[in-house]
Amino acid sequence: MPVNNNQTFLELLKKAKPFIPANDIKKLEQRYGSGSLAMLEALIAEGILTHTEATNLWSDSIRVAYVDPLSSVVTRESLDLIPAAIARKAQVIGLYVITDVLTVALSDPTNQSLLNRLEGITGMKVSPVFSLPSEIKAAIDIDYSSDQDVGSIIRELSDTSQSLLQEFSDLDFQALSETKSLIKIVDALFYFAMRERASDIHIEPQPTESVVRFRIDGRLRKMLKFSKTIHRAILCRIKVMSDMNIAESRFPQDGRMSMPLGPRQADFRVSIIPSIEGEKAVIRILASTGRSEMMTLDKMLISQTVIHPFKRILHSPSGIIFVTGPTGSGKSTTLYASLHEIAKPDINISTIEDPVEIRMDGITQSQVNNHIDLKFSMLLRAMLRQDPDVILVGEIRDLETAKIATEAALTGHLVFATLHTNNAIQAVVRLVEIGIEPYMVAPSVQAVLGQRLMARICERCKEVYYPSSEELSKYFHDAVGISDIPFYLGKGCRACRQSGYHGRVAIHELVMITEPMRSLISQNAGQGDLTRMAKASGYRPLRYDALKKALLGLTTIEEVERSTSFEWSA
Repeated sequence: MPVNNNQTFLELLKKAKPFIPANDIKKLEQRYGSGSLAMLEALIAEGILTHTEATNLWSDSIRVAYVDPLSSVVTRESLDLIPAAIARKAQVIGLYVITDVLTVALSDPTNQSLLNRLEGITGMKVSPVFSLPSEIKAAIDIDYSSDQDVGSIIRELSDTSQSLLQEFSDLDFQALSETKSLIKIVDALFYFAMRERASDIHIEPQPTESVVRFRIDGRLRKMLKFSKTIHRAILCRIKVMSDMNIAESRFPQDGRMSMPLGPRQADFRVSIIPSIEGEKAVIRILASTGRSEMMTLDKMLISQTVIHPFKRILHSPSGIIFVTGPTGSGKSTTLYASLHEIAKPDINISTIEDPVEIRMDGITQSQVNNHIDLKFSMLLRAMLRQDPDVILVGEIRDLETAKIATEAALTGHLVFATLHTNNAIQAVVRLVEIGIEPYMVAPSVQAVLGQRLMARICERCKEVYYPSSEELSKYFHDAVGISDIPFYLGKGCRACRQSGYHGRVAIHELVMITEPMRSLISQNAGQGDLTRMAKASGYRPLRYDALKKALLGLTTIEEVERSTSFEWSA
């Protein structure tokens, strides 16, 4: 079988990579089996082949298309067709159904006997695609997870260990955190959160119980509750994974952790603070390291009036381009997409991030490390001696970083950076407030892109409705003139957990710094004067773009009200 002895793959490997030492290949063959999937995954793990190179070669050798189940659309319908027990035993996962044909991912798509059994189980014709074994296992762990599964694991630990947990010392909790049952609980919780597309996990102690809430599509939803008895044990496991002090419960702690996700890993940022009922943990789910698909500007549904001038300004030879917005508004995604837009072999691009969320080929990425006092300012100063053309500064937080970035922009470098401000205009004012002289801010800033994320209407339960003139008058001067225009909302279905929303859509506002605006900035003008000048040059606020997205049927009037501040948009 190809899984155990795929000689065609080995031949293709020698042709595609003739420079790989024969001894390296021979060692892997001896350790993992000649032409085996274990050998294929070892080639990826040891960096001999990239993930794309390895999967393409194997796919070509068996003449079956490769699909990554961790980034592919996996429908609920396809999961229901194959019971979880069978999926785990056969290492197969259903992806989607099109015209009564079920597409399934498995490590050996040439196994006709297994395909026949799957057709018998599902009652449908099965179309196989190839995926790596580790990817299939991770996809099963994520897509078959549920609140019932996590709850039953938690109850099992709570019932068997309740009396003991209350008596554990810190040393006992260290040992407990490494037990299989607790590892299983935390892993299942994280898999469940990833399945639900959560951006954050909140583990909150209450007077009589602990509650788990997920932030999904920008909104917190209560997902689980469990006995407060095991709350400390779960937090202890999270602390160990994040390299925190398990004995410390009086002071806040911050950390990061990773967990395997197929051949890649999922990264998390962790914050734990003390409260009157115990310690509360909030875990931010970051992008998977090594994610193969890059979000591009053209895929982000940016309005034409914003995307065209923004793309032009990206090719400026120097200056600062800011992307602003609150935490979790997608600023990093936009910055990566912007770098992808301009990246070329003849441009030296370097980044300073905290942390590195997506790895990009062809650019130099550095990560700050506060434990050894490796800060943005130190890295930025050193990076300027590396002959850069373009620099990305993950966040400008202090005067020193702001000053170095501004000087870099004035000395012929293009600088991308983020600031936490409520709107785009405030970025200019914030630089002056930080301590940068207006005469340096005026010539250095090229443009500011403000950004937010709004919940997107679920396409499965989307329906038309017509708001009243009274409701429309909150957003439009002439509500009567648009009273016959349809708006949309989601009535709630299984796919969106009855919320009416599934996914998010970005809204933007773009301020191009014109010469009249530079004159005002040099005079230390206030936000009001800058806003009036920007509007004269075509600037439209976030609510304007939000309403356009609502008229296009991407989001709701309710979400516009929740996500943007009041301002006449028409």
